[in-house]
Amino acid sequence: MKARKVIKWMLVAALVLLGLVVVCYTSISSYSKDRLYDTVEYIPYHRAALVLGTSPWDRNGDPNRFYNARIKACVDLYNARKIDRIIVSGDNHHVSYNEPEAMRVSLVEMGIPNEVIFLDYAGFRTFDSVVRAREVFGQQSFTVVSQKFHNERAIFIAGRKGIDAVGYNATGVGLNYGLMTYVRELFARCKVYLDLATGKKPHFLGEPVNLD
Repeated sequence: MKARKVIKWMLVAALVLLGLVVVCYTSISSYSKDRLYDTVEYIPYHRAALVLGTSPWDRNGDPNRFYNARIKACVDLYNARKIDRIIVSGDNHHVSYNEPEAMRVSLVEMGIPNEVIFLDYAGFRTFDSVVRAREVFGQQSFTVVSQKFHNERAIFIAGRKGIDAVGYNATGVGLNYGLMTYVRELFARCKVYLDLATGKKPHFLGEPVNLD
């Protein structure tokens, strides 16, 4: 009898958790849907793009499809004159792992002038990248570049922080390739609400960076 009660309460807890995940996920998607763009034709001009970082290589050592699609999307925006400056924001927690520098190199290889690229080495999380784009790089409005699911979360964070941001969706990656990334997104969206409720701050801020 006791075991049945335990199982019952475990099921109730699992359902509550599932409900919270669903609410967090759908509310963020709903908030952001009108601020996302799939083509450069209709996206409004912003002075700067914020490219959200990831590794150039996947866990198997192959080129990361998420990364390559974001780089291409950023190049498309710049070539269409929808942006003039680019903030590449990512993790640089170790000397051997440097997402911003990798993105800079890739963008330059694709014809983007080095002088319009600015590196944010403290974009440890999406939350940090979005807030630092305003607090450190001085941008009250900007275009976020990543895959749609990631842009939705970034735009939601921006809105809650009083930042006017839109998202340009890089080409999506199939479920077979990016399953773990999509699973992590479920819980990342719940963490957003926790961060906002607790007044979370970026790990680092630092001196202002002028994009002129």
